[in-house]
Amino acid sequence: MLNPFLPDRVELAPGLNISRMIMGLWQVADLERDGRTIDRNAAATALAAYADTGFDTLDMADHYGSAEVITGLLLKQRPGAGQAFTKWCPAPGAMTRDVVRTGIQRSLDRLSVPRIDLLQLHWWVYEHPAYIDAMRELVTLRSEGMIRELGVTNFNTDHLRVLIKHGFPVRTNQVSFSVLDRRAAGDMSTFCRTHGVRLLAYGTLAGGLLSAKWLGAPEPAAGDIADWSKMKYRRFVAAIGGWGAFQTILAALDAIAKRHQVSIANVATRWVLEQPAVAAVIVGCRPSERDHSVDNLSAFSFELDAGDHARLDAAFAGSTPPPGDCGDEYRKPPFLTASGDLSHHLAGVEKVYKSVPVPGRPGRLRVDTGSQWEKICGYSRAVRIRDRVLVSGTTATHGSGEIICPGDPAGQTVYILDKIAASLSALGASMTDVVRTRIFMRDVSQWEAVAFVHGRVFGDIQPANTLVEVSNLVGSYDVEIEAEAIIDPDN
Repeated sequence: MLNPFLPDRVELAPGLNISRMIMGLWQVADLERDGRTIDRNAAATALAAYADTGFDTLDMADHYGSAEVITGLLLKQRPGAGQAFTKWCPAPGAMTRDVVRTGIQRSLDRLSVPRIDLLQLHWWVYEHPAYIDAMRELVTLRSEGMIRELGVTNFNTDHLRVLIKHGFPVRTNQVSFSVLDRRAAGDMSTFCRTHGVRLLAYGTLAGGLLSAKWLGAPEPAAGDIADWSKMKYRRFVAAIGGWGAFQTILAALDAIAKRHQVSIANVATRWVLEQPAVAAVIVGCRPSERDHSVDNLSAFSFELDAGDHARLDAAFAGSTPPPGDCGDEYRKPPFLTASGDLSHHLAGVEKVYKSVPVPGRPGRLRVDTGSQWEKICGYSRAVRIRDRVLVSGTTATHGSGEIICPGDPAGQTVYILDKIAASLSALGASMTDVVRTRIFMRDVSQWEAVAFVHGRVFGDIQPANTLVEVSNLVGSYDVEIEAEAIIDPDN
């Protein structure tokens, strides 16, 4: 029987009207792992069928196997058949004009289009501040017509704030958001609604775990799950309280599904669609292998009422939110990703600063950033003496003198603490080694926003701290912070 419904649509930006259910092509990489190949023409034909059903917005990335190429085949055969959203996920390093342009041109070539509808930046390590340079170059490419709109993916609330408060035109943030992972419903949604950023929610169906197949089923052994997507979201299940907590949520979804005569997947999708900051959900598809478009359409045939939400809230109460903010699973333990532990990947990222020996002082190291003021004024960004590391007063200065987030103390604090983390890292220390911080503010009436950022970084560490208002800070800065760390010899 044909489904009479069509997916709802939303204007993501002026003239950019998209389906509220986006087809995600992450699983193309899974289909092609271990040297396997996919019939690209057949996959493109499958995507055309999705587009004909109304699912004409496609989401992918530069590393999702041949997803961009497959989409390019579709758009070559049927120009204007849909919108192409892709992600650029560069290794942290110098984001020069040539580096950025080369990365985006590669996606344009694969997609066979003159302009990418939505280009989303992913950044691995916030301590490396070159995401500012990358975004600036992307804005230039947008002005040249190579990119229509800009977004980010897996940015936490604080670093999304840095971009927005620094004036970058970020339309979207793509984050994990589901009945299992509700982190984005908190501070992230509040910030996005205040600043006009829309969320694109992935993981909505937890890789297929949110379906009747798993209702009442025993917990599968690790070896019983073969695809990357379910491997990833099984880790989320463990993080929120385990299989029992998952089954409680699944049972609530099932009861609501029976009431509305739809599927468990439809109810899980509907809950995310009704979150006010969400523009669209991203549902994974395996082109030419399985087609769930008829069932997917049913997510637009009903709405959840107060009783439905109350039932779900009761089920949620038995689970624990995943740790941290949106995107933290890619940057810190427990690494709830398809690849599992990413420690080795992050450890391989080139450090922002280098340490050098202090002449004539054996065992003493310092960080020299190359700033002209370090020589003129006679200071170092940071100094290590045995197990002690002292970091100089740090401001939100980017590159040769650009002030990040002028007029926004909270955004400046985010950037400053990243800079301090990079200084510590160069000397073999980390933020967990910090025993004292001192915060200097131009206007202490804005202390709360600064203190909350400090708390999100140091909430579990709780170093000694002093916060004072000063009559004036050098330059047009709102905040300056210094730190001291003692390295635990057992670590």
